[in-house]
Amino acid sequence: MDEIKITTTLDTSGKCCPMPMVETNKAIKNLAVGDVLEIIATDVGTRKDIPSWCERMGQTLLSTTERDKVLRYYVRKER
Repeated sequence: MDEIKITTTLDTSGKCCPMPMVETNKAIKNLAVGDVLEIIATDVGTRKDIPSWCERMGQTLLSTTERDKVLRYYVRKER
């Protein structure tokens, strides 16, 4: 896979549901189509929430990583 070029990083570390999703939704609205949002989260609920949100909203989840209980999601804005 090619290197992901991050446009904006959103750090929701330490925040619990629903705040990571509220902030993700707000952040994606400020991006242009094709931009990539990196979301950093510690809430394990985002493991289901982010992929589900991407599917509902028509965004592309490019990659997910987890290291030392920190989750990182890379979402490309499609519309």
